[in-house]
Amino acid sequence: MTSDTPNLPTPDQIRRAPKVLLHDHLDGGLRPGTIIELAREAGYENLPETDADKLGVWFREAADSGSLPRYLETFAHTCAVMQTKAALFRVAAECAEDLAEDGVVYAEIRYAPEQHLEAGLTLEEVVEAVNDGFREGERRAKANGHRIRIGALLTAMRHAARALEIAELANRYRDNGVVGFDIAGAEAGFPPTRHLDAFEYLKRENNHFTIHAGEAFGLPSIWQALQWCGADRLGHGVKIIDDIEVSADGSVKLGRLASYVRDKRIPLEMCPTSNLQTAAAASYAEHPIGLLRKLHFRLTVNTDNRLMSGTSMSREFEHLVETFGYTLEDMQWFTVNAMKSAFIPFDERLAMINDVIKPGYAELKSEWLFRQTASTSGSVSA
Repeated sequence: MTSDTPNLPTPDQIRRAPKVLLHDHLDGGLRPGTIIELAREAGYENLPETDADKLGVWFREAADSGSLPRYLETFAHTCAVMQTKAALFRVAAECAEDLAEDGVVYAEIRYAPEQHLEAGLTLEEVVEAVNDGFREGERRAKANGHRIRIGALLTAMRHAARALEIAELANRYRDNGVVGFDIAGAEAGFPPTRHLDAFEYLKRENNHFTIHAGEAFGLPSIWQALQWCGADRLGHGVKIIDDIEVSADGSVKLGRLASYVRDKRIPLEMCPTSNLQTAAAASYAEHPIGLLRKLHFRLTVNTDNRLMSGTSMSREFEHLVETFGYTLEDMQWFTVNAMKSAFIPFDERLAMINDVIKPGYAELKSEWLFRQTASTSGSVSA
């Protein structure tokens, strides 16, 4: 397809399109310049670079190792500078500003409160500082002509033993900026079933949660997240492709687990660039999102860690447009999927879809009509 194909979005249209982000880590999206300034304020001297541009490159290259454990090591630096109320507030506010500038209208940003206690903050102080930062970022975005709403997901680390405590924290703040719960960290050796008490608690409280599953580990991780833990969504879930058989003639056969995921419309939080970095996929062209899109799984597009991947929602969609020829209709499909799968009330999701997302894409699609009309009029008059 060429740029003249109707509805094949240009980079500018991709940036202006309303987008919804469900899988993004707060400590994976800092501005390099902010890291340097916060490190200086905190007396942290272990940064590999003190020039913002060079530091950004270092994070991307370190994350390109192809190993999830090595990828996770990069967070030691970002978490080190996020140990005070002021730092957390700043990082959260800048996160909201950056996403809004990129056309994101709704985002659920996750972080692990237990990783921000080294300077003496309480779990509650961490949550309140981040919430205040998100609200400030929303106000700044509005002042700059952008609209964004952000909900927080509180994450427990799967290698630790504080999942129930963090789940209870998420429940206490569910009416004050926190929309759900998550577990994250290396999958191998740390199955989600280690935290069953947290998930059982959240289900009793009618609360929402997603689980990192099927990224670096295979089908058993997905099966446990769904059938033992009861996850509402799957963080990544790319390994569901291992339960799908494609024959030489192109016919496709879904296994029982893949069929269940598709039939139940369980949302998959796909993060293409991040998946390449952690070797969950070999290339954009080989990423499972291509086949899963054709099979109509409930797919969403996400950034995971904007700093480590050197990415944004616009860049993720640019890669998919270039690789699969996705149109504005495809972008709208992914975006509506994400909004349907968000952890805010149904009526608010519906309003966002009908009043923000669909009108935004309709306006972008109309640009092709006027462009074609102008081109046709010019050729006739000539």
